This record gives sequence, C-alpha cells and structure tokens, in this order.
Amino acid sequence: MYTIQNLNHDFKSTFMIKNYSLVISGRVQGVFYRNFTQTKALELGINGYVMNMPDGSVFIEAEGEEAILEELIKHCKIGPPKADVTGVKKQLGVIIGYTDFIIKR
Repeated sequence: MYTIQNLNHDFKSTFMIKNYSLVISGRVQGVFYRNFTQTKALELGINGYVMNMPDGSVFIEAEGEEAILEELIKHCKIGPPKADVTGVKKQLGVIIGYTDFIIKR
C-alpha cells in the first residue's frame, strides 16, 4: 500500500497498486492487439508490458490502481476492430515496479 500526503492541502490519499497478469485468447495476433493495449494502458496510466505468445494468445503484465486495471480489462475483452477475443484470464501477481508500458517482441 502506498500513501501520498499532499502538504499543501493537508490530506492523505491511500490507494492500492496491484499487478495483474492477463492472458487474452481468440484472434488476437496480427490484428494490432499489442498496439491497442499499449495505447489504452498509457491513456490510463498503467505500467507493464504486452507480448505475443507462441500459442497465439497475448500476455499482458500490468501494474496500477485496481479500478484502473479493471478498466483496462474491459478494453481487453473487446480489443481492436479486427480482433475476436474469446477469453481473458486474470491472475494477481507481485509488484515489479514498472515505469512505462512497452510492447515486447
């Protein structure tokens, strides 16, 4: 748990950073799914990475506030226009401390 104290306004905001590993299945390779995911993650302020897997799925490791991660998952269930997502598996992971969201090749 991280606590931020804003000294100018004298209040505390507490939030939980989580790490999710996601496996996206369906027609998700060759349809710009990784680019789509990176764009959404950066828009939401999520850090981590996305990569294609040998079995045709896409793997995402993402860190951020839980509510924002759930927002990313909503987008992942839809995907880009040419994708056909048939499944999204989520697993809670250990915080790594990513500072950006990248596409791994």
